[in-house]
Amino acid sequence: MKVLLVNGGPHQDGCTNLALEEVAKTLENENIETEIIWLGNKAISGCIGCNSCLKNDNHCFVNDEVNSFIEKAKKADGFVFGSPVHFAAASGALTSFLDRVFYGRGKLFAGKACASVVSCRRGGATAAFDQINKYALISNMYLIGSSYWNQIHGSNKEEAAKDLEGLQTMRNLGKNMAFLLKSIQKANLERPELEMGIKTNFIR
Repeated sequence: MKVLLVNGGPHQDGCTNLALEEVAKTLENENIETEIIWLGNKAISGCIGCNSCLKNDNHCFVNDEVNSFIEKAKKADGFVFGSPVHFAAASGALTSFLDRVFYGRGKLFAGKACASVVSCRRGGATAAFDQINKYALISNMYLIGSSYWNQIHGSNKEEAAKDLEGLQTMRNLGKNMAFLLKSIQKANLERPELEMGIKTNFIR
């Protein structure tokens, strides 16, 4: 089993990465392979809804981190998306990334485990947390919680490392995800056949 963890912050080794590393270490201790992916600090194009990916094996016409992630996502069992809090929201880079990753790809992510992690100095964490969670909640994924909302606090990595409750929350998140993944594997049940195709338009 493998979990992909995405660092949507501009700093490769900042607060968000610290939180993701704590989750990853816990998963590794549970014999689950992990990989942390940093999106970098260059601009990531947003989705323009051109539907090109729907006709091209899920590949976006903008050949960047999105396409390489999608290839890895095909074989992954779980995901953790992390972001610093920018104006009570996820970073622009992660938002653009997730908009393109999840567009038209419900089948790719359905039935897999997902969690969100946010880091902030003080406020706005739960708003950003809710924002990121919505990608999983509309994609038939299993959303993983913890002993508190999945957030860590600090202006920098050194401060965040002192947030003992935040780090504990990350470890419990890792344990919960490991438990779910192992339970799914052990049960070896076929996923339910879901109803699809009905689209309601409220404009008459």
